[in-house]
Amino acid sequence: MAVIRVGITDDKSVNRTTIGEKIQQFEDLDLCFLAVNGSDCLEQLKGLPLDKMPQIIFMDLEMPEMNGIQAIALGRSLYPQIYFIVLTVFDDDDKIFEAIKAGAHGYLMKDESALELHHAVISAVIHEGAPMSPSIARKALQLLSAASMNKPENKPVEDHTISTILTEKEKEILKQIVAGNDAKRIAQFSGTSVLTVRKHVSNIYKKLHVNNKAQVMKIAYDKKMID
Repeated sequence: MAVIRVGITDDKSVNRTTIGEKIQQFEDLDLCFLAVNGSDCLEQLKGLPLDKMPQIIFMDLEMPEMNGIQAIALGRSLYPQIYFIVLTVFDDDDKIFEAIKAGAHGYLMKDESALELHHAVISAVIHEGAPMSPSIARKALQLLSAASMNKPENKPVEDHTISTILTEKEKEILKQIVAGNDAKRIAQFSGTSVLTVRKHVSNIYKKLHVNNKAQVMKIAYDKKMID
């Protein structure tokens, strides 16, 4: 019997314990990963070998340092093989819309039973489904219906999920990186020192949880952080 590796990201210990106990009821699920916020989640995933990496992560939304929406958006670019399912107490339209836009594979409420969580894992990983609580599915359909009735040219939507992580200066530096400029050239363009530019670059890499230029460029393009 194939075992599916499951992770939980939630800032509250009681939630991690409760959800973890539900997951551990099933022999075909292995609770292998716990994180206290989005930043901690991405930091722990760095460098994990594939056979140790969770295949699915239940993600809370409201967390310090990095919330669930930001973590999902970054995680989808960095780890496309992982399924991210929101598990939260929030069912308002804005949260649902932001989660879908960030790339969540599903959206469940925290009061779901152990069987429902198990079904969600199987649905996402085995059947490539998009598990949602009934109330969330209904709202998601309403959102899609409303969106289809609005002309996109009249109601443009910008993706602020990732851009809010970086400062304006860091976004300027990011555009220069993607344009192929090195630190010396960026310093010339921005009228600052090479050391300052390198500090900005280091901060960008840290905030986006990447290790090299190729990764940061992929996120920038995937998440439309640049024009």
